[in-house]
Amino acid sequence: MASRANHIVLLRCALVCAAALLCSDGSMIAAEGASPNPVVTSNFPVASDARLAGDAGQTRFVLDLDRTIQFHAFTLADPYRVIVDIPEVSFRLPAGAGTAGRGLVKAFRYGLVMPGGSRIVFDLTGPAKIAKSYVLEAANGQPPRLVLEFEEADRTTFVQSLAPEARPQLKPAIADAVASVAVPAESAAPPKPAFPDSRPVIVIDAGHGGVDNGTQSSGESEKNLVLGFALALRDRIEKSGKYRVVMTRTDDTFIPLDDRVKIARAQSASLFVSIHADALPRGEGDAQGATIYTLSDKASDAEAERLAEAENRADAIGGVNLTEEPTEVADILIDLARRETRTFSNRFARLLMGEMKNTVRMYKHPLKSAGFRVLKAPDVPSVLVELGYVSNKGDLEHLVSDSWRSRTVASMAQAVDVFLAKRVARAGATN
Repeated sequence: MASRANHIVLLRCALVCAAALLCSDGSMIAAEGASPNPVVTSNFPVASDARLAGDAGQTRFVLDLDRTIQFHAFTLADPYRVIVDIPEVSFRLPAGAGTAGRGLVKAFRYGLVMPGGSRIVFDLTGPAKIAKSYVLEAANGQPPRLVLEFEEADRTTFVQSLAPEARPQLKPAIADAVASVAVPAESAAPPKPAFPDSRPVIVIDAGHGGVDNGTQSSGESEKNLVLGFALALRDRIEKSGKYRVVMTRTDDTFIPLDDRVKIARAQSASLFVSIHADALPRGEGDAQGATIYTLSDKASDAEAERLAEAENRADAIGGVNLTEEPTEVADILIDLARRETRTFSNRFARLLMGEMKNTVRMYKHPLKSAGFRVLKAPDVPSVLVELGYVSNKGDLEHLVSDSWRSRTVASMAQAVDVFLAKRVARAGATN
């Protein structure tokens, strides 16, 4: 009996030793970065937290990462901003990160600005300089961190810290500015096919994107709502096979307003449709229904003017240098009076309203006009469609509804078909 008890004790000891050995080996494996139970991770660096510290004299920003990254930081004036360009990052920051400011920073935004590249945009309370900027390796239980330290500065010092082409008083010549503006890959002329595609081109523009969220309500962002709608509209139009559709963006990427116009012009588009969803500021009442906007030098009413001013600030939100004016924009400013394009834009807007009102709740005054920069292609009929108000509970329920989107997409595709069929027939008769 005693012998059997000794065997049991020895067996238990052996099991304990084996468990300890396994734990030791597991630690060695983990230390070598080869966990026995590997966790699937993103290919992109992950940002897990961001915070501000300091006061109106000196303010520090810290971004926690899972690995070190390269970055490029610079300042822009009017409004005062600091821009940080980094490789594409998976932002997993706490909800509301960046909405509350501190010290020299009013707020900050973050997101994708191009495939492979992300951006953080800081809105400053006034002129400030980047005193220090660096990346820290992981140490003492802290993850790798991107750190920027801002210091208060006067206007003169701030302007002198800007790159020459970004200084407000030093606008470059238009021809020089063209070379410094990157044109999105989609706007580049595609290689000529063996058999040229003579179908009319429709450019669908999903508003906002990347660092520019657009309006937000009840956890829904305009940039996501309109992208889903724009992709559904593309699929519906392409289904007929009669048209070629080009998107200004197909993912959560920031595209400057002027580049959206360039895409339409580079593709010799027959129609440009920009998709948005409006919201009224809190305390300014309630509104609902879809609205269709065309370009005008003078806004049709105060609401149209407010919306145009808000949409035209997209480039400032994205950190784009607004002191430059590429040739395409100069051409647009000269050619705004081209009546034929405006006539076609207004004609399509009326057609679109006629189709949409049968399936979609329209705003009480559904046809409006204002000076939207994204509609300023001089040779492309263009409209901007506000699908509804995300600030209105009923409209928001529609915007997230698949059945509502399907009906609305069908009515818009029908308007496009009627409009372009008439134009093609007219062109054929002229030839």
